[in-house]
Amino acid sequence: MTARFFISLPDPDAVQAAGAFAFRSRGAEGIAGELLAALRTDALFQRWRATQEDPDAVDPAMAATDPGATVVGTQNDLHVELVVVSSISSSVLRHRLRLLAGHAWQLRDVTAA
Repeated sequence: MTARFFISLPDPDAVQAAGAFAFRSRGAEGIAGELLAALRTDALFQRWRATQEDPDAVDPAMAATDPGATVVGTQNDLHVELVVVSSISSSVLRHRLRLLAGHAWQLRDVTAA
């Protein structure tokens, strides 16, 4: 099932402290592009998996991708709003967002797309 996720980054600069996999971009369009790449390909997942103590023990379902995903980012004052449309599971989306933004993001709403 495809869902629309409404995500907020209240302090885009805070995501820079999320660690080795953090967003590199600071603007809405760049952040949206990085998240889109993380959903459409498994490159971010594979980089993360390689850092795990036992990469073969990682649940393969976490490698899910959605080549048809879309992400739109808008700058709203000092924060970034993202609208993600994807068939990827919410648990995989949350995992990718934790890698990219740490705890500096908020899920505002989820609707059917």
